[in-house]
Amino acid sequence: MPENATLPGIRIGHGSDFKGITGCTVILCEGGGVCGVDIRGAAAGTRETAVCDPGHLVERIHAILLTGGSAFGLEAAAGVTEYLESRGVGFPTSALRVPIVPAAVVYDLGIGSAKARPNAGMALWACQNATRKVAEGSVGAGTGATVGKLFGISHAIKSGVGFGSLALGKGLVVQALAVVNAFGDVIDPQSGQILAGARKAPNSSEFANTTLQMLQGRTRKNFEDANTTLVVVMTNASLSKVHAMRVASMAQDGLARTIRPVHTLFDGDTVFTLSVGRKQADLNIVGTAAAEVTAQAILRAVKTARSLGGVPSANELPSF
Repeated sequence: MPENATLPGIRIGHGSDFKGITGCTVILCEGGGVCGVDIRGAAAGTRETAVCDPGHLVERIHAILLTGGSAFGLEAAAGVTEYLESRGVGFPTSALRVPIVPAAVVYDLGIGSAKARPNAGMALWACQNATRKVAEGSVGAGTGATVGKLFGISHAIKSGVGFGSLALGKGLVVQALAVVNAFGDVIDPQSGQILAGARKAPNSSEFANTTLQMLQGRTRKNFEDANTTLVVVMTNASLSKVHAMRVASMAQDGLARTIRPVHTLFDGDTVFTLSVGRKQADLNIVGTAAAEVTAQAILRAVKTARSLGGVPSANELPSF
């Protein structure tokens, strides 16, 4: 399988507004996929996540939307359903097929224009231009993504979208797409080095170390900005909804390894698992791989980002 290519049956499209600095990302699985979700952050904004519950009537979904614009961005899901309906894709009912599209948001209203939000037209365009080749960096739902916001956006670092993939034995593949808009810092789990995070001053290239600052008593006193890291784990392993939820839960370890602090009151951290294959696999192996590729994708999100809206990316700092 080519590098940075999704599994067969999955296509990814980005819609980006580089002037308003926001966007959306669509993960299409028109043949249907089993979906599970695990939400750990306290500030999640979502749509149709109930369909991922094992007790829900609907067994398979047809797309996942990740979007900027906070709650306003959920409007963009209408463009995904319009696209899928035009292709006859959806859950069969007596009248017509209804596309099933869970969605989750990041808060990016503090960068660029707060009035610029992803809409149905942007999401429709993203669907029409979706491919198996994954674009990374400050695109799609990662267009307005930033990390390290203990001292506000003026001290933050630009982030974006990242992708990770592992090919395991017997054709088993586990992948992850991450939109990293975290309150905390992004850490290299191998070295413990801060790769992107809150800076000591707006013009500084020195990281403040958010965890250390908070342990010394410095923290946010109010809810000025929400944040959030969104992940979609994709696999060709055959999973039930219960197992997909377990994989999503295990994938959250990838966030814990690379983002400090994580799952705060200011984050809406959400992980989806999307199963589109029939490979028989040990659930523990799939979940372990999910955590690994999630960590990979998070690191890629900050390494491939570029400066936007006056917020520098980590690779543009002298110390990178």
